[in-house]
Amino acid sequence: MFKGSIVAIVTPFREGRFDEEAFSNLIEWHIQSGTDGIVAVGTTGESATLTYEEHYRVIEVAIKVVNKRIPVIAGTGANSTDETIMMTKEAEKLGADGALLVAPYYNKPTQEGLYRHYKAVSEAVGLPLVLYNVPGRTAVNISPETVARLAEIDNIVAIKEASGNMRQVSDIIRLCGDRITVLSGDDFTTFPIMMLGGKGVISVTANVMPQKVAELCREAEQGRIEEARKLHYYLEPLNAAMFIETNPIPVKTALAMMGRIQEELRLPLCEMAPQNREKLRNVLSQYGLV
Repeated sequence: MFKGSIVAIVTPFREGRFDEEAFSNLIEWHIQSGTDGIVAVGTTGESATLTYEEHYRVIEVAIKVVNKRIPVIAGTGANSTDETIMMTKEAEKLGADGALLVAPYYNKPTQEGLYRHYKAVSEAVGLPLVLYNVPGRTAVNISPETVARLAEIDNIVAIKEASGNMRQVSDIIRLCGDRITVLSGDDFTTFPIMMLGGKGVISVTANVMPQKVAELCREAEQGRIEEARKLHYYLEPLNAAMFIETNPIPVKTALAMMGRIQEELRLPLCEMAPQNREKLRNVLSQYGLV
C-alpha cells in the first residue's frame, strides 16, 4: 500500500503562519519528480510546534492539492493514546490515506503498553496505520516481537523504522513476513533496508532531491542492485548534510537557499549556526542545488 519514496514534507511558514502557497507548490514539484507519497506533519513537518488547528489544516491542504494522485499519510501520533485517537479520527474525516503514529514519547511505555496503545488506535479508526519507531527521539524502542504482534491487526500495515539497527529490521521482516511493510526512517538506511526486504523510505532528503530518492527506490525495488548502490553513495553526502543540526533545521534552510520556501522555523527550533550553514551551502552547491 505504501512504498517507494515517501517524502516527510516540511511545513513552510511565512511571517509565522502556515504558508499554504509554498506548501502546495512543493507538493506539485514532488508529484512531477516521481515522489510516491506524502507524509504531512511528521517530525520534519514540525508537528510538535503546531496547534491542532494548524495540524489539521496542513493535512487538509495536502489532501486537497494531491487530489488522490499519490497517498497522503497524516502524522497523528502523540504520547497520549486518547490524543492520538482524536487526531487520527480527524485525519480520517479529512480524507487521509493513512496515519503515521510515532511511538509514545517521554512517558516510556513498556512493550505491553505500546501494544495496547496501537491496538486501541487501530480499533478506533479504519485508516491504514504506519507505526513509527524512532528511539533517538522517543526514548522507547518498539521491539520486533511487539511489531509482530501488531502485524496481526488488519489496519496496521507498515512501520517506519528509524532505529538504525539493521538486526532489528531483519528480525522484523523475519518475524512478520509480508504481514507488514518495512520503510526506512533514515535516508542513510534506505538501501540496506531495501536489500533486507523493505519497500522504501519516509525521506527527509527527498525534500530537496525528490527525483534521485525516487530513482534509488525504484532501482532497488526492481532488483537493479548496482544502480541502486551507486545512487546510495551519490546521495550520502546530502543525507549527512540534512542532519548537520537537528532535523528539520537543515532541510528547511536548504529549501530556503533553493528559493522554494521562506527560511522560517518555530521555536524552540532556530536558524543554523553560521559555520554549519556554510557547510550546508557547500554540499548543496556540489549537487547543483544552489
